[in-house]
Amino acid sequence: MEGTFRFYAVTYGCRVNQYETQAIREWWQSLGGVETDEPAEADVILIDSCAVTAEAVSDARQMARKLGRLNTRARIFAAGCASSSNPADFVLPGVVAVIPQREKYVLLSGHPMTMTDFSVPEQDRPRFAPFSIRSFRRARPVVKVQDGCSQGCAYCIIPLTRGPARSRPVEEILAETRRLLEAGYREIMISGVNLRQFHADGGDGKNFWSLLRRMDAEFSPEWAGRARFRLSSLEPAQVTVDECLETLEGCRMLCPHLHLSLQSGSMAVLRRMGRSPYSPESVAEAVEKMRRFWPVMGLGADILMGFPGESEEETVETLDMLRALPMTYAHVFPYSVRPGTRAAALPEQLPKKVRQEHAARVRALMAEKHAAFLHDQLAVPSMKVAFDNTDARHGNNEWYADCRMENASCAPCGGDHELVEAKPLRVEGNMLIVRPLGEEDTSQHP
Repeated sequence: MEGTFRFYAVTYGCRVNQYETQAIREWWQSLGGVETDEPAEADVILIDSCAVTAEAVSDARQMARKLGRLNTRARIFAAGCASSSNPADFVLPGVVAVIPQREKYVLLSGHPMTMTDFSVPEQDRPRFAPFSIRSFRRARPVVKVQDGCSQGCAYCIIPLTRGPARSRPVEEILAETRRLLEAGYREIMISGVNLRQFHADGGDGKNFWSLLRRMDAEFSPEWAGRARFRLSSLEPAQVTVDECLETLEGCRMLCPHLHLSLQSGSMAVLRRMGRSPYSPESVAEAVEKMRRFWPVMGLGADILMGFPGESEEETVETLDMLRALPMTYAHVFPYSVRPGTRAAALPEQLPKKVRQEHAARVRALMAEKHAAFLHDQLAVPSMKVAFDNTDARHGNNEWYADCRMENASCAPCGGDHELVEAKPLRVEGNMLIVRPLGEEDTSQHP
């Protein structure tokens, strides 16, 4: 079947999922597909799901039900991690295929209006799925460099849904990055499921820091000062080695911002989680060294509270760690039981109310630290802001602080991704209000 068709896509979860949805979007557009924001108008619907929490699975399942009722003629594809961990949940009216995460790439090989075979024998699967992109719906495109995880943390379902760690060929990474820069994007997120497990092709054992140095050497002569890289979540053990510090200090295009998968500040909890060896003390020491070359830095974290057996003392240890670190924000989750993980069988499962209370205490602390960080940003003479596609007045600076242009007429035009040098004026809520550097401040605020 050829000709124009309409499609609608909804994505849950991580940046890697956003990247893979974009690759499918571009493939369907190449076949004559036109994306619509109205699911009732769509001939084809993609639900790209997440399985990190039970709530994420429930959200995707409810969306599949809703869209199946709203549009009874559309072909609905339920893909992603929840389709791997909970496939029976997506056998619903209108869903023509429930596609496991490791077979999601088959959507890149056929026409969505006619394809019927979605299974791939294990021996025929490519080592690294052939996703690639040329554009992005948001101002900050993602470049996926790694997939899967072989770490096997007790609470995590992702090794079961995405499989073991695999790394993308370096030349493909460089080619895609160049395409995006030449297409006008000025901030690129370098992402993977577990960047610590990236190893360059060719069996030479080069790790993620080697890749980052290669990317900086390749692009900084032309793009430093005009474009930048931002790193997605890192394992704490990655940042406690000298090679990390040397690489961060030497990269000219890198944002002074890290996001760490800390999870807990209690060594006892980390051991029960099966996390890679690191300690709150080793992370604090590494961050202190970073402050020597990044005197201003953004520092975020993922925190998982209410893990089985988490005591009051262990909860306080996490709070103490976060107080001691120069944290600027955190993504805080109450522990969610995931069937099939080792943690699901652990004793001393905490009641939901207790898990939520532990998480609430961390969120309250981080709200205070985030507010203090925003007010500290007012002392920065200037910053470079990458504005969003969906709302040209809003964006992020290099330290990952949310910014809003004071005057809408000063915001970039649609499709213009250039970094705007700006001066911070004041804080409103969780947002920095900024204006272009050099323009007169007409604000009436003190």
